[in-house]
Amino acid sequence: MKPQKLIVPHTTTNSFSIRKEQIPNINNRWHCHTEVELICFHKGGGTQFVGDNIKRFAAGDIVLVGSNLPHYWRYDLDSEDNGKEDSYSTVLHFNKDFMGEGWLNLPEFRSIRSLLATADRGILIKEIEIANHINRIYESDGFKRVMYLLECLQMIASIKSHHLLSSVGFEYKHSVEETDRLNNIYNYTLKHFKSKINLEDVATIADLVPSSFCRYFKHRTGKTYTQFLQNIRIGYACKLLLENHDTIKQICYDSGFTNYTSFHEIFKSVTGRTPKVYQKLHLSSALV
Repeated sequence: MKPQKLIVPHTTTNSFSIRKEQIPNINNRWHCHTEVELICFHKGGGTQFVGDNIKRFAAGDIVLVGSNLPHYWRYDLDSEDNGKEDSYSTVLHFNKDFMGEGWLNLPEFRSIRSLLATADRGILIKEIEIANHINRIYESDGFKRVMYLLECLQMIASIKSHHLLSSVGFEYKHSVEETDRLNNIYNYTLKHFKSKINLEDVATIADLVPSSFCRYFKHRTGKTYTQFLQNIRIGYACKLLLENHDTIKQICYDSGFTNYTSFHEIFKSVTGRTPKVYQKLHLSSALV
């Protein structure tokens, strides 16, 4: 499956682009581009796809996406109009040679060169100072804008342990014709995961019979469709647990699970913790 290739617009007055994005799901497809992307989420949350990694994203998350690494952020919205004011991010794109050919080979930029190589798997960052620095980039121009970007990359490179997203073995070199098919599967699942999804129905979306669909999905994504669906549901359950509105049993059913015992087992296998422990740890850390 080859992701949709997007062309990121550039101007003759700037060596890289940065913008404030307040329209949710503007690139509502699994896509990639040659530019490295640095995105900071200020408001809103939803489901994040980076390579073969699927997880929740939320306000405060920062993600560095390497060149040509497919990605897709789907905000939680009840309708096309709902939630626009609550979806807000800063998005920065730059080519690896935006400072000229060979600058990354200079010894002074060794750590940034290593960082950009690591970013080919996607890096999740949760540092308020880096978010503040991204805002400095946006508010600056000329030489200072370039200087702040280099400082921001150096700050990320200095983080002792990077939270990598996509797996080492992830590959996405497949035919262009597969792009729409996988996007249709993703969108159908994100729309219907709270209720029962029949294999026959999602296979029909992909224009395949169920047995062929299972082989197709595993080959294209490295996951079975059941694993993919469970990851979506567990991610949504995590969101509900942190909002702390309902009982864990009710959250189980609201997330699309029909068996409470099975929900506990799957939740722990995905997150490493039981729902109750996960909720307690995250809520207590939020109060510190």
